[in-house]
Amino acid sequence: MKKRQVISMIACAVCTLAVGTAAFAEDTIKIGFFAPVSAPSAAADGQSSLQSAKLAVDLINEAGGIDGKQVELVDYDDGLDTTEAANIAEKLTTDDSIAAIVSGSYSGPTKVAAPIAQEAGKLLVSAYAVHPDVVNAGDLVFSQSFPGSVQGTAAAVFAGEVLQAKRVAIVAVDLDFGTEQATYFKQKAAEYGIEIVSEDYIAISDNDMTSVITKIAGEDVDLIYSVNYYEQASEVCRQVALQGLECAILGTEGADSWQLLETAGEFANGLYITTNMNRDDENEKTQEYIDKYIETYNMQPDMVGASVYDAFQVLFDAMANVGTDTQAMKEYIAGMKDFDTVTGTLLYYNEAGSAVKPVQVQQVTDGEYHFAATIDDAAIIDPANY
Repeated sequence: MKKRQVISMIACAVCTLAVGTAAFAEDTIKIGFFAPVSAPSAAADGQSSLQSAKLAVDLINEAGGIDGKQVELVDYDDGLDTTEAANIAEKLTTDDSIAAIVSGSYSGPTKVAAPIAQEAGKLLVSAYAVHPDVVNAGDLVFSQSFPGSVQGTAAAVFAGEVLQAKRVAIVAVDLDFGTEQATYFKQKAAEYGIEIVSEDYIAISDNDMTSVITKIAGEDVDLIYSVNYYEQASEVCRQVALQGLECAILGTEGADSWQLLETAGEFANGLYITTNMNRDDENEKTQEYIDKYIETYNMQPDMVGASVYDAFQVLFDAMANVGTDTQAMKEYIAGMKDFDTVTGTLLYYNEAGSAVKPVQVQQVTDGEYHFAATIDDAAIIDPANY
């Protein structure tokens, strides 16, 4: 064989490989994702987020993908670090093959990533970050869960109308998550004549609540409003029980975690939380998700994972109906109404891009989360009213 013919055959092989690669790329829809997988104070949430993201992608692919195209998850660990979140956002937004992004992280990293995505013209759906600056980044950013204004206000309604609380101590993590919800709780609580007896704001690295609960024990409170993630919330429950306080504890979605149930054990029984996931919902999608998650990971799902799963369902629905063009997806999602999700019915997205849906209240009974109440007053659940 002559040298020229060999070169020609190699060139054809390379050409064929390139065509095959291009064809494969065209048959794949890539979705970017980040979560705090390695952060010591958020690792359980990071695990739940990533597992639900993988489950959502695996199930859609098993069902044939989207218009025959397989979905590929491009995931990163932000470590609950805003600098790392910015770097990840830059990577995902400068990669033309990424069709959209889902944040499975907290408010800090998501607040940083959202404006980067907006400026780059890339759609981003936040699963559960509570700070309003996330959706305020622009019209390409949507939020799947409640902002602090909605959750804090709903908590005050439950405290005033159901628990009949009169004297409340607030123990909150000193981050956007804690301060945002505590602020709105206090505003609404005043309407019920609730007295805020004390306020303690705790560093996310501080898991010892002994002195805080000891102080509260002498203040004759009938409710502790615990605006914390699962580690601090577990310790609040434990110390209240060990120190013999006879008061209710009302937490938030930050305490909606399998980790809390394991860490707090029997001390968690009786805890109320505001969240977006109702484990007792007869909705077929909710129960299918719970069953599939347990089957796949041999552990209970939580609101963090469920919210991530829902964020992917929203994207999948948009892509199945209008494709992966960013503007088309944005317009489709903005117009969604009464969309059935794992965390209940998504009534609509308001103009800012925040999901509007009822707030669920769960109570820990015999080591499991169960239905306690639903708050669906339109004046409360739409963030546009704040």
